[in-house]
Amino acid sequence: MSELVVKIKNVQIYQGTSLILRDVNLQIHKGEFVYLIGKTGTGKSSLLKTIYGNLQLQKGDGDICGFDLKDLTWKTVPYLRRNLGIVFQDFQLLTDRDVHANLQFVLQATGWNDKALMEEKILNVLAKVGLKGKGNKMPYEMSGGEQQRVDIARALLNNPKLILADEPTGNLDPDTADEIMALLHSICTDYGTALIMATHDYNIIQRFPARIIRTEGGVVLDNASVLG
Repeated sequence: MSELVVKIKNVQIYQGTSLILRDVNLQIHKGEFVYLIGKTGTGKSSLLKTIYGNLQLQKGDGDICGFDLKDLTWKTVPYLRRNLGIVFQDFQLLTDRDVHANLQFVLQATGWNDKALMEEKILNVLAKVGLKGKGNKMPYEMSGGEQQRVDIARALLNNPKLILADEPTGNLDPDTADEIMALLHSICTDYGTALIMATHDYNIIQRFPARIIRTEGGVVLDNASVLG
């Protein structure tokens, strides 16, 4: 069996003192694509925040990309996050600089300092997402689909074992959404990156079927269906 990237066992997830999700058991392997669905307020965001170290794990056992969630401190969370890529619905690109500078900023912020290696990495991820030669473009000069590709390129910079994608097709037209979905699936297949995608778009799930996890009634249902 392939490497486990997410290993969560008997976990209780709290927001403050409120129990949001109970008895969470979840395993995700290298290169696996998984949908995360559920109504607003059922704990999807809390689960994602626990995985990337934004919510402290209080009860149960969690291992993400080799990091024990219970041992995380403000000093070690950045090391966990270097193994993660995060893709946002609204792109969150820096609008005052071009694509190349957006990617360079992330590399510098995560400890890169060799200019030649940084340049090589930026060219590499832009080619991976189909934006070769677009490094000098400003975000406002790009379509929504192109901006989402930049966001995905940014998530790939540190060769993550796991990508968390939060509604990555939410602001895109159906044809562009399909292109982004094909790209995300190819990243899982070609690079062995696991991916958890939170979405409300059940049409996307029907067109690109994969394992489904659903938050409902304070629990996480694995291998769920869209309809419940």
